[in-house]
Amino acid sequence: MARVLRYLKKLHHYAGIKLYINVAGMMVISMLEGVSVLLLIPMLSFVGLFNESTVNIPYLSELFAPLQSVPESLKLPVVLAIFVVMITGQAIVQRIHANQSAAIQQGYMRQLRQDIYENLMKANWSFFLKQRKSDFNHILTNELARVGQGIYMTLRMVTILLFTFIQIGLAFMLSVELTASIIFCGLILAIYARKFLRKANTLGMQTTELSQSYIAGISEHFSGIKDIKSNRLEEKHAAWFRSLIRRMENNYVQFARLQSASQFYYRMASAVLAAVFIYLAFGVFHVPAEQLLLIVVIFSRLWPRFQMIQSSWEQIVSTFPAFKSLNDLQQDYEQHREVQLLGDDYESGSIKLERGIVMKSLYFRYAGQSDYALEDINLTVPANGMTAVVGQSGAGKSTLIDILIGLIEPVHGEILVDGKPLMGKDAAEFRHSIGYVSQDPFLFHSSIRENLLLAAPDASEEQLWLALDFAAASEFVQRLPDGLETVLGDRGVRLSGGERQRIVLARAILRKPAILILDEATSALDSENEAKVQEAIDRLKGSMTIIVIAHRLSTIRNADQVIVMEKGKIIQQGAYRQLSEEKRGTFHQLLEYQAK
Repeated sequence: MARVLRYLKKLHHYAGIKLYINVAGMMVISMLEGVSVLLLIPMLSFVGLFNESTVNIPYLSELFAPLQSVPESLKLPVVLAIFVVMITGQAIVQRIHANQSAAIQQGYMRQLRQDIYENLMKANWSFFLKQRKSDFNHILTNELARVGQGIYMTLRMVTILLFTFIQIGLAFMLSVELTASIIFCGLILAIYARKFLRKANTLGMQTTELSQSYIAGISEHFSGIKDIKSNRLEEKHAAWFRSLIRRMENNYVQFARLQSASQFYYRMASAVLAAVFIYLAFGVFHVPAEQLLLIVVIFSRLWPRFQMIQSSWEQIVSTFPAFKSLNDLQQDYEQHREVQLLGDDYESGSIKLERGIVMKSLYFRYAGQSDYALEDINLTVPANGMTAVVGQSGAGKSTLIDILIGLIEPVHGEILVDGKPLMGKDAAEFRHSIGYVSQDPFLFHSSIRENLLLAAPDASEEQLWLALDFAAASEFVQRLPDGLETVLGDRGVRLSGGERQRIVLARAILRKPAILILDEATSALDSENEAKVQEAIDRLKGSMTIIVIAHRLSTIRNADQVIVMEKGKIIQQGAYRQLSEEKRGTFHQLLEYQAK
């Protein structure tokens, strides 16, 4: 419940005075409902349906004294007019309250979504290394929706409780003994109903786990749909899906049965209480007929509210795991928040590398691992030169680049950019000066133009085509039916791997970065286009710092220096020709393997 209160406090900060006006509206509606019931007997006695001498309703009977002078023929129209005005007033207040409640609820949910998404974007790379991307989808859709339901049900229960307390207060005005006896029975039933709440919490945890599995499963399956189709794994995945949705169905049915069981006990108890109520009223307390009628009307409307409180509370308890998921995510990304740039700090290329990058005694290991992924790295990357990093898979090349970009931080050692330690705001600004092309190019489900403009929103048509030409992509883009307006599909699925890589390369060049990092950027290109891109990279030498991770060693012949890595260590370093002539060296062996 503490987590629910935490989000209710956030609701308070979001809505402010509107929330209290909303609560006041709840109280007004409850008062109007209570007063309309309490006025029933005096109104009926006013038109002669009850003997006025037997009517003794505290405070309210006197309100009708001035109306005794109304002519007999007008009494019924007056009573009906009062009734219409009261119901209409109540309906107006309820409408305003409903609209205000919807606005507050949806606005608050929008604020929650926005805060979660923006804070996820501000988390560092280490945070994403240990999380499944599907879990973010799960929390931002299912869990957030359940939190919204929990908040709504909490506010609804507040409304019900206000109504209940006011109605109970009115009932106490009529008969303290009778009302107290009924409330005592209700409390006993509430204590018995606690077992339903425990079961609701258990089912809520199952709902979270099943929903998480559902989102993760369908995300992974459709991401790997080509492998599934190619290897005829459709039935295996369909069987998994059928099993999961049966469990989800069972979870929902169990919760429905839980609520129907609790409602059954409340209805059965209401019948017993009605019998006890009538017996006590006539046989013990000798309650006057008109007061008994009012108490019957009040509790006939009040007892369903008790059932609604139980039902609402069960639904709130079932959403507790969703509040926990959201709260845990918030605590996690707050621990992994990275320094953010504001305003003009985002200007592309704000850092101009003049001397170079120096890495001193760098060590790094991933969380939960005992061995270092990088060990004792000492490296100088000269400004406006081309540095190539090579090595077998798992040698630590990508980890080295991740540290250089600032996505992860070394356990020991430091990075100097033009002699200045790279940390805090400088690290974030430095990353904004980097153009990065990965070996797994990512494109959004939008047009080529929109994908390119992400890097440079103000780029002209000429600049777009120049970047495409540099990346050896202008020719195939011109052949597409819609040219720059061609929609690429999910992750650029309408293009081949080489075409996607060239579009991503063009996007990186549009940023005019101080440092261009190519992580296997030509691995998916054919020999002709690889040569074109290589020529373009050679033309860039001297105007920006270029760092290339390469398996195809033919692409790094013109590198100013080559770094050879193995098991997280730098084992060779020098010029291409120098390393190729060291016949016992790892680089020479790699060249021979590729030559064969």
